[in-house]
Amino acid sequence: MATAQAQIRKGRKFDQVVDGAREIFLRDGFEGASVDDIARAAGVSKATLYSYFPDKRLLFMEVATRQCEEQARISIEKIDSSRPPREVLTCVAQQFLGFIYSDMGQRIFRICVAESDRFPLLGQEFYHSGPMILRAAVVEYLKQAEGRGELRIEDYNLAADQFAELCKADLWPKLLFGIIQSVADHEMNRVIDGAVTTFLARYGAEDAARNTA
Repeated sequence: MATAQAQIRKGRKFDQVVDGAREIFLRDGFEGASVDDIARAAGVSKATLYSYFPDKRLLFMEVATRQCEEQARISIEKIDSSRPPREVLTCVAQQFLGFIYSDMGQRIFRICVAESDRFPLLGQEFYHSGPMILRAAVVEYLKQAEGRGELRIEDYNLAADQFAELCKADLWPKLLFGIIQSVADHEMNRVIDGAVTTFLARYGAEDAARNTA
């Protein structure tokens, strides 16, 4: 197949099916969600559901993509470009980790990896629906903060990606591998503080000036 979207057919009850699937996926998870329950929640027949989504994974990714788009929108709305880097980066990290630590965020990642051979563009389509949008917003903020002399950055894209990776340190892989089942607020705040402090140690204007002195 060329793309995951090539197997999806849209129609009058498309949004109805997606809304019903979202309810069941959030309640039962991917493996626990049955097509019968999804069809019942959506108020459609199984035949109608399959006419739109021939594979449950495609339906899950449609739900996940919408969730990610909404999360990206909320995160971007919270970015106040006039505020200092520590404040803005902390806010971005809170939104980002709140999503990837969530059950839905973990399931999305696992399915993208598991289906990478069968649907090679599935992960790409998901990435473009949310993560890339948020990344672009962070890059734009970094440029503005650098323009005010608050940061010193040459490669904005790399810096934005480095910050995202710093936010994933410690707890994210433990969640993925089942070492821990959930994250307490104080644990997330510890990771966020470490990520922001480390990032500013590298790119903060005062620290950069000391390093080049």
